[in-house]
Amino acid sequence: MTYQVHIMFKPLHEAMSSLHAYICRKSHKKLDLPSSWAAEVRDRLTPEFAALLDELAIDANWKFTFLLIHLCPADDAAGFVAWLRGLSAGDMYEMMAPYSSQFPEDMAAFRELTASVFSRWQEQYFHSADPAVLERLRQVEKERNAVLPGSEEKAFVDETTNGLVFETVPGLEDLVLIPQMHFQPVNIISHFRRLTICYYSARIDMSEEDFLSAHDFRVIRTLGEKSRLKILRYLHGGPRSFIEIVRHLQLSKGITHDHVGKLRSAGLIHAHFEGETLTVYSLRQGTLERMQAALKAYIEG
Repeated sequence: MTYQVHIMFKPLHEAMSSLHAYICRKSHKKLDLPSSWAAEVRDRLTPEFAALLDELAIDANWKFTFLLIHLCPADDAAGFVAWLRGLSAGDMYEMMAPYSSQFPEDMAAFRELTASVFSRWQEQYFHSADPAVLERLRQVEKERNAVLPGSEEKAFVDETTNGLVFETVPGLEDLVLIPQMHFQPVNIISHFRRLTICYYSARIDMSEEDFLSAHDFRVIRTLGEKSRLKILRYLHGGPRSFIEIVRHLQLSKGITHDHVGKLRSAGLIHAHFEGETLTVYSLRQGTLERMQAALKAYIEG
């Protein structure tokens, strides 16, 4: 591994994660958030702002927002808005040029839209974010940074992200891992030449119920399906592409994608990335043993 691994967190990151979670409507059923979350948030938004967010898409411009968040020196959404509005279009081109050769068609309009969206999101939703969640994410950042020095980097990334593998690609210098809660158990990956940014599921469980963690219970639920067990057995023979898994199961791509997605969320398989491109899946050794220990500890009280 030739790139450097960094763990970072500030409230601005979770503001981005929460906004991404709201906009990415196709993912709502996959998230750990309550099923009523999106509707409850919408009720708190002005009709004008809700309509604007309905029009936003997870596209190339949205990807650049992740880069701006990374480059911003501010810690929170209000600071991000002030910083962004202080930049000229030329400043933004110059700042982003080392990371991409393609840019928003109208940089000034992109800047104003982004600043307006974050300003209103902060005012209408994120200002009331649970401080305990933000504190837990800060704690996760601190804990992972304490482990990072001296760790074998590939194993560290695997454990931190619950199964992601970032292969070395030409020009990649830095992998930034950002713990997030709103979009868990799904990860958000953006690649910009020398930089890959991954908002990874921190697997935070704020429930005080005397039960298995939400993540451990997810592993158990995921294993209770025949096709997923067949995938794990198939991957025991070595890394496989998605198409190879489809052919092995003889199921549709949509159904297979759903099974693979649940196995990924449970951390039962590795997802190998080259930049933003997911190339193959492989069996994640050790997850079943850890699950067995967690289940045994719960049963024995």
